[in-house]
Order: sequence, then structure tokens, then C-alpha cells
Amino acid sequence: MPVKTFGSAVYGVEAQTITIEVNISGGKAAYLIVGLPDNAVRESLLRIESALTNSGFRMPRQKIVVNMAPADIRKEGSAYDLTIATGILAASGQIDEEDLGNYLIMGELSLDGQVKPIKGALPIAINAQKENIKGFILPSQNAREAAIVSKLEVYGVSHLSEIVDFFKNSKKPPLTVVDTRDEFFKAINNYDADFADVRGQENIKRSLEIAAAGGHNAILIGPPGAGKTMLAKRLPTILPPLNLYEALETTKIHSVAGKLSASDALITTRPFRSPHHTVSDVALVGGGSNPQPGEISLAHNGVLFLDELPEFKRTVLEVMRQPLEERRVTVARARMSVDYPSSFMLIAAMNPCPCGYYNHPEKECVCGPGVVQKYLSKVSGPLLDRIDLHVEVTPVNFDELASERKSEPSELIRERVIKARLMQTERFKEHQGINANAEMSPQMVRAICVVSDAGQQLLKTAMEKLGLSARAYDRILKVARTIADLAGSDEIGIEHLAEAIHFRSLDRENWAG
Repeated sequence: MPVKTFGSAVYGVEAQTITIEVNISGGKAAYLIVGLPDNAVRESLLRIESALTNSGFRMPRQKIVVNMAPADIRKEGSAYDLTIATGILAASGQIDEEDLGNYLIMGELSLDGQVKPIKGALPIAINAQKENIKGFILPSQNAREAAIVSKLEVYGVSHLSEIVDFFKNSKKPPLTVVDTRDEFFKAINNYDADFADVRGQENIKRSLEIAAAGGHNAILIGPPGAGKTMLAKRLPTILPPLNLYEALETTKIHSVAGKLSASDALITTRPFRSPHHTVSDVALVGGGSNPQPGEISLAHNGVLFLDELPEFKRTVLEVMRQPLEERRVTVARARMSVDYPSSFMLIAAMNPCPCGYYNHPEKECVCGPGVVQKYLSKVSGPLLDRIDLHVEVTPVNFDELASERKSEPSELIRERVIKARLMQTERFKEHQGINANAEMSPQMVRAICVVSDAGQQLLKTAMEKLGLSARAYDRILKVARTIADLAGSDEIGIEHLAEAIHFRSLDRENWAG
């Protein structure tokens, strides 16, 4: 009679329970796995045979058929080793099968019986809790990650022999317990960097405060060494802290990607991802033959920083356009389609020209005629259309660098950002999926960002005198609304519009000569 054990498959950031049926029958020794396994799963019986033998247990020399149900879903990876091995031990009478149905078992086996970590332990644990499974047995390196799920017994094991002790001798390893709320609140604002470290650049700090308050994408344009990267790395420190739901959602993505260490149970600070400009489009948005989340999903609920933006391949930048709008990326394959969340703030940095010194107050640009425009044109208009703030960064002078005056810390800036976000939460409470000013549709902009006649005249003058493009109009209104929120104003004033117009550098005609 077949013995059933239970594992799980991860698709996107969700999991589905997989039933592993093991049947041992008489006849010539043969090992068969059915149910759409990939090569890693097919090879598992060779690993299991060595692990059982080297751990002092017996591999039956009979016909063994392993069925993985549902049979029409592809099974991938080596995480089913421990599940199948447990089924074989039970089917061959080496452990009791009575209690197997109460536990979900996952883990990769080495040839000596050691249990190796898996990917996606958190979504698997969440699914197990939903299906009222009593407990989850998994590698000890993943135990804390799974234990943040309440009402689920989590046992971490490091060797195959512990499974035998568990089901045969009732000798269970210590239960892994994590206080989710304590884990969340104790490290919610633990950042290594702080805006207090930055000397000068008050106007750039102001622009990043506006970006954080409204969830706006921004691009920093300036010469080498002006502090673009240093400022961008400190942006997460002024964003509102993650709430528990966002922390769980972010942790699920990093769990699926295998980015959590054994000591991590929950990601409590906003992610900051900074891929190199040689990154491929698949690595950025996700995918591959076995789909995995990309950098934009790993930056979910945080910041994606693209340094040296024009150096990225154009195809790489263009694939970001849809995720920036939808805040979700869909990876479609012939057999399946998976969704990964990708709600992130895009912060880009670039030099104004190849030599880096166009518009520099002291150094002369050595680029030839037309070179600056050609360099800037590497970044397409549709991508720039999704960036609200264009910020010119100028070098810091010696007096500011040597000044003993303390800069404003991130904590104080974050307090202002949180107040502005609370105003937006109240404003958009009836609009599902809209959480910040940057996410407003054109229809919402017309209804919410109402300006006075004087404000309309200022916008008209700016459009005509500065040669601003039509796409700048909505962006200016969104940013002005955020600036008004930071000021605690219900109405958009002239001063708010004037500051917002200042942040449209790349829309000005002849900006690059």
C-alpha cells in the first residue's frame, strides 16, 4: 500500500502542497519518479540511496515508484529529497507512518545524510498554516524563517537520522519559536547609514525628502564625486518604516530567491538594491528557465538604485517600463505564468556627459559637439516619463566639507515624511491600490491637484519660457501636491508649484546644448 508524505512547490511567491506517494513492490530493483519531475528531482533517488546507506539505514532493493501529485504541475529542485526519503523509510517499515500526514517535510540531502537549506521556506510555511497542517520539518538553517508563521510547529533538522528519531523514537528536536512582533519591532529602524553623515547638499536632501514623501521616482544628475551614490543609499532611512504586512511580503520574495541567512527571520528594514550596469534584463525583472524574482522584485517596498544609468543596456531599461506602471511583473512560460510584486522607488544617477563635467562650475567639459545630447539620449523618453524628479547635483565646496555644523539626521526627516504619507493615506482611502501621490492616474491628478488661476498662469509661463514638455505637466502637479503635503497645506500654493517646476531639468529645451 502506498505511503504518503507531503512537500510543497513554490510558484512565484505562493506555495502549493505536493503529495508524495511511495509504493514499494516485488520484482527487479528499479527506481521510478513520475509526476512531471525535472532533472534535479529525478536525480534525487541517487542522493537518497547514498544518504540512507551512509546514515546506517536500508535502501530497498525492489521496485520503488514515487508519484508526485498533482501530476500536471512541474516539480523542480532538490528540496524534495527529504520528503521522498521519509516516504521510502516509511514504506519499507523503518519508521512509523501513522503521524506522517500531520507534517510537511522539505530539505535537500547530501550523500552523507546532512540536510541542506532550501528556498521559499516562508511561503511554504504560510501555505501549510492555511491548510491546517500541524507542523513543518525543514533544514535547521531555514527554521527561523518558517517559524514567524503562527499556529505551526516548526522543527529544524540537520541530519536524516533526526527524521528517524522523530517518527520512530518520538525524539523530536527543539521546537523553533520566533516572536514575530518582537522580531519586527526591535530592528525596524536599524540602518547603518544616516543623512547626518552628509555634508552640504541641502537642496539634494530636500529633493529626496520630497521623493520619499510622495513615493516619486528620481534621477540625480551631476559630476563624479558630487555625492549622488552616498545620498541615494540613505534614502531608505527616511522612508516610512515597513508595516508587518509589508515586512512579510518582502521576506517572502527574499525567501523564494534564497537571499535570507540562517539568522534572519524577518526583513524589517526597507530593501536597497543596486545592480551593476552589466545586469541582464532577466536578472533585473526576473525569469529564467526556472523563474526566479529579479532585482526589481527584491527591491519591493524599498529602493532600486541604478547608478550610471546611461551605461545600462537599453533593452534592460525598457523592460522596467511596465513594472514601474503596474508595480508587478509577470513572467510567462509555456507551462506556467508567475507574478512577482515589484512596488519600488526608482532612484537613478548619471553624469551629465561622458567626461562628467558638463555644466560643472569649475572644470571644463571636453566632450565634442553633439556628444552630450547623444549620451543623454541613451535614456529613452518613455522611461524618463516615469521619473518625477530631475535633480541637478553640484559638487560640495571645501567650506561645507570642513564645517563642524551637524547635518539633520534621518530620524527628523522621516518624521516629516510620515506626516505627509498620513495625509495621503487619508486622501486615497477610497482608492484601492493607491497609497502615494506618485501613483495617481491622470484623472485623479485633475481632480485632486487643483491650482488657483495664479498657479495656472505660473505653469503656463514655465511651459513657454523654459520649454517644458507636455509630459512634465502632470509630474509637476504630483510633485507640487507632495510639497504641499510636507508643508501641511490642503491647497497647492504658488511656492509649491515653483519648487516642483525646478525639478524638471531634463524636460527643458536645449538643456544639453
